[in-house]
Amino acid sequence: MPASASAFSRVEFLVSAGITGGLPPEDLPELAFAGRSNVGKSSAINALTRRKRLAFVSKTPGRTQTINFFDLGGHGRLVDLPGYGYARVPQAIRAEWDQLVGGYMSSRRTLAGVVVLMDARHPFTPHDENLLAWLRPAGKRLLILLSKCDKLSRQERVKVLKACQVRLAARAFDAEARLFSSLSGEGVEETRTLLEGWILAAGAGHKKPPVKGN
Repeated sequence: MPASASAFSRVEFLVSAGITGGLPPEDLPELAFAGRSNVGKSSAINALTRRKRLAFVSKTPGRTQTINFFDLGGHGRLVDLPGYGYARVPQAIRAEWDQLVGGYMSSRRTLAGVVVLMDARHPFTPHDENLLAWLRPAGKRLLILLSKCDKLSRQERVKVLKACQVRLAARAFDAEARLFSSLSGEGVEETRTLLEGWILAAGAGHKKPPVKGN
């Protein structure tokens, strides 16, 4: 892909997978978006791709029950994972989600990085902590987006970002934290540029499938 091209310039929905056997081929680098239910994963994907309804945004927490894949013009994929931590979802369904997401995260060879969204007003919930602890040995690139930061004052935003950075450093997490708002646009351009770099770096040594007819 030319340096001037954007990995996010051509994006379209690819497939929803309800079981690990329904996942697309492991032929392109993937960036997975994880976080609590209703934390803003789908809104973040829409903002980053400059699309209003690419990823479905539901006002009902726990609505997304599949892994949704979005193709980035054949250069990579964005992956919207089911939200975690919503108490009203039946335990049996939550167990199925855990199995689905766990299977993907632990075995996906083309997973190039994970974007964890946390509500800037309530970061590092026990569920967030569990996810980070689970991701540590995986050794994947990790980005923390403090979503809905538009709900905080400027002083509060500075404070929560600093606290997040200190917390990550104290636990020796090789991760970056950024303020992010799908509504105001704060952090969107910078995050898009960073993730495009991840896609390019992951795909640099990757062989694409041959084009038919060549």
